[in-house]
Amino acid sequence: MSTPSTPHRTEPVDLPGSGHQHQSELPAAQSGWRTVDIVVTAVIGVAFGVVFWAWNLLWSATGPAFVAFPPAQAFMYGIWLLPAVLAPMIVRKPGAGIFAETLAALVSTLFGSPFGPATLLYGLAQGAAAEFGFAIFRYRKFTWSSALLAGLFAGAIAALLDLVLYYPTWAGNWQLTYVSLVAASAMVIAGVGAVLLSRALVATGALSQFASGRAGT
Repeated sequence: MSTPSTPHRTEPVDLPGSGHQHQSELPAAQSGWRTVDIVVTAVIGVAFGVVFWAWNLLWSATGPAFVAFPPAQAFMYGIWLLPAVLAPMIVRKPGAGIFAETLAALVSTLFGSPFGPATLLYGLAQGAAAEFGFAIFRYRKFTWSSALLAGLFAGAIAALLDLVLYYPTWAGNWQLTYVSLVAASAMVIAGVGAVLLSRALVATGALSQFASGRAGT
């Protein structure tokens, strides 16, 4: 924001209580991927690949508890979508969600996913869907709204794939409940979780090389 005393300044300043655009809504860097962007996104993918593997085991172990109403287990779903939202929130580069989510799926498959090679399809689809949450803002907005939309889109595509591949014979009300719970879980765990995790990392100073770290995300 320019002022009479600083006519040379052109970049926006985020002042408390002002109506001006928050720094997290500024355009992402247009210079392409840096080495640090690739490394950090890869670290997110690998780390969550291990988390996915453990979550797969937990999902299988808790399945019998939901035998009376299987769609209810969908509340656990969001953890599988978290890297698809977290990576773009941190790196702020188009494709970060696809990269991190697909790599996480690959790592969990190598560790022994009970879902087999289909896990890679899910990783690619979920990552691509999450990208839309940021793409609709032209990768200029990395806030609650974009993170929640990214989680919602990723959850929606994951739930639809599940209905086609695993639960095509479920009754309509079961399918609707399942989609709704997956979407809610995705928005809370992946959407809200990504914002909180990125802010926690910013607070440590670990993201000083990223726009998200300089902007306070």
